[in-house]
Amino acid sequence: MIHTTHSIRVRYGETDPMKYVYYGNYAEYLELGRVEIFRSIGMSYNEIENQGIWLPVSEYKIKYLKPALYDQKLEIHTYLKRKPGVRIEFEYEIYNEEHVKITEASTTLFFLSAEANKIIHCPDFLMELINENWKDTE
Repeated sequence: MIHTTHSIRVRYGETDPMKYVYYGNYAEYLELGRVEIFRSIGMSYNEIENQGIWLPVSEYKIKYLKPALYDQKLEIHTYLKRKPGVRIEFEYEIYNEEHVKITEASTTLFFLSAEANKIIHCPDFLMELINENWKDTE
């Protein structure tokens, strides 16, 4: 498993009139988590794209347990619990500043060759980094 934690503060423009985070903004929070998990293993998202690999989202599932509010500091926990094949699956938990879990989510992306516009297996350069950073859980 690979796990990262990333903190953000809710900005006013991300909220609705009740000062709750607008539901559509959670997709961006999850994207931050994915970007950070790749960075944590030694390769930025930009470097992956520069290698000719796109990672489109094919599934997005989210459960809102409690609202995130304007000016709260949030912790986004991102997990890679299964090694990828043609798909890579991320799981997320978002906690508020009281350390209460407010959101659970998952996304599935697939590896796409930018040149051929075809689905491919996880490229070797990325799989090597995943294997080097993988921690077995008991």
